[in-house]
Amino acid sequence: MATPSSAGSLAKAPMRRTWLGYAALIPFALVIIAYELLPLAQILIDSLIGKESGALGFENFIKIFTTPLYQQSIWNSVWISLLSAIVGIVVAFLAARFAYESSERVRGVFTLILNMMSNFSGVPLAFAFMVLMGNSGVLTIMGRTWGIPFLADFDLYGSQGLVILYIYFQIPLATLLLLPAFSGIRKEWREAATILKASSVDYWFKIVIPNLMPSILGTLSVLFSNALAAYATAYALVMNNFALLPLQITSKFKGDVQVDAATGSALAVVLILLMVACTLVNNHFTKRAAKGREIV
Repeated sequence: MATPSSAGSLAKAPMRRTWLGYAALIPFALVIIAYELLPLAQILIDSLIGKESGALGFENFIKIFTTPLYQQSIWNSVWISLLSAIVGIVVAFLAARFAYESSERVRGVFTLILNMMSNFSGVPLAFAFMVLMGNSGVLTIMGRTWGIPFLADFDLYGSQGLVILYIYFQIPLATLLLLPAFSGIRKEWREAATILKASSVDYWFKIVIPNLMPSILGTLSVLFSNALAAYATAYALVMNNFALLPLQITSKFKGDVQVDAATGSALAVVLILLMVACTLVNNHFTKRAAKGREIV
């Protein structure tokens, strides 16, 4: 029979473990506050304080949406991110399907290559494409020699080059994100489709893709956000010679002449709002796609 003292000790043990768990979260909470919440609060405050008037208001945002350079930067970032995300998800779907239908050995080698490709980005990726498709790149010279207009006239240091580079680093990331979803496809689905005399097209477009749709939409959202905030690759390729939202933000905090934290913070808020909007839209369509279907 338990004594009152032993019963009290047993009651205090779960409470002690709970407080220890909360205490372990303190360093994590401090990092979140110091490196995420406080900078975000500072950006919001700076974006609402006008550079010229010093008054609280939407002066900086009005400036952004009435200045052609900033309008073009937002538009370029959105369409390049969306295009690269769509192309990346299509190619990644085909690549993930190939890995799903291959043997374990081939799948292991394929995953290893994807991991290597996903880490090859930023400045090294831009330099590699300069060597291949720059003004004096290997493929550019071959195109001029053999009369291939696409290679000879390819503009790497503009929208064409940015789209190609963005698609390149989107594909391995999307494939790695889709591979776990393909592992949830059941063999019974194929057997049932065969029994019902469904074609391969019917099987993929009426059974597999609808069940994979939540994962596909989630991956598409990640790709769009990834491209929207990409900075190192774009800066190494075009520097500030092309209107992109991340490049404009950086130029306001590290300008050659003066620092414009107010406009830079407003641009950063616009970038954050675009990502939040993308996430909300994705969540909406993901829930609709998952309604009544099995999420894999």
